[in-house]
Amino acid sequence: MDVLSDVIAVMRTGRPRSARVTWHAPWAQRFGSVPGSVGFQVIMQGPCWLVAPDAGPVALAAGDVVFRPHGRGHTLADSLTTSPAAAPCDPSDPRLLESHITDTVGAPAGMTVPAAVTLCGAYQVDPTRAHPLLRDLPELVHLPAHLTRHPELHATVDALATELEYPRPGRDAIVPALLDTLLVHILRTWFDERPTSGPATGWAAALSDPATSLALQAIHRDPARPWTVAALAAEAGLSRAPFARRFTSLVGQPPLQYLTWWRMTTAARLLRESNASLSTVAARVGYTSEFSFASAFKRRYGTAPGKYRHGE
Repeated sequence: MDVLSDVIAVMRTGRPRSARVTWHAPWAQRFGSVPGSVGFQVIMQGPCWLVAPDAGPVALAAGDVVFRPHGRGHTLADSLTTSPAAAPCDPSDPRLLESHITDTVGAPAGMTVPAAVTLCGAYQVDPTRAHPLLRDLPELVHLPAHLTRHPELHATVDALATELEYPRPGRDAIVPALLDTLLVHILRTWFDERPTSGPATGWAAALSDPATSLALQAIHRDPARPWTVAALAAEAGLSRAPFARRFTSLVGQPPLQYLTWWRMTTAARLLRESNASLSTVAARVGYTSEFSFASAFKRRYGTAPGKYRHGE
């Protein structure tokens, strides 16, 4: 598997939620902070404003995509002078589950032309498995429609909007898949179009750096292999010392430390989402004995693998 696919697969828990909402002026809606979630807003028809405590007001237009990777709250409104409703919208509300609601908010009698149409979505993430790639992202990722060179992002938005507005048989299978696809395109677009002033650092730089990317792909492709720094350097096409410095600088931790972290993260997912035996899980992440695996797992998560599996 490639690294970006792994990041999404391992961090998300449960089913993503989404809704299509039609707004009629004047309107303003707060979206509450939900620790352990990431969310997005797509402006299908606008304009409108986004106001967040951690950023200045952002003018949004049709086609813009806003991604909030750290679960912080924000407000959408038709005007900076419109006061939001008292009760914030909760992205973890079960009404945003498989029903994929289509709401109409604030429509006066006889009014049929909306002031704005938005798609909102939320993903629950397991904080214990949050990939550092996600933590590298800013509080607000704004992808303006007129600056985005990725037609596949807009094609996915259009497909999701159609499924939400015109539900058909199979929607419970296709909407979560479209939401995952949308998240991939949001991250791809951000990495491609992020500000380029100054030296490139962090996970965006790590994934675009050929040598570091090759080593990361090797780790993710086969975490059970008894990797050494020299073996990973060979995958990257560099000698040992330059590779170790380069990897550590971009990823934020040494190669073998990241390998151990990824092994434990993969093990945690297998324990929670499969019935594989402890010996099977241990083998799949590179441990030849259950005892050594259990010791490493407890150091990382503070509990034994069996207790972690049962949520204890």
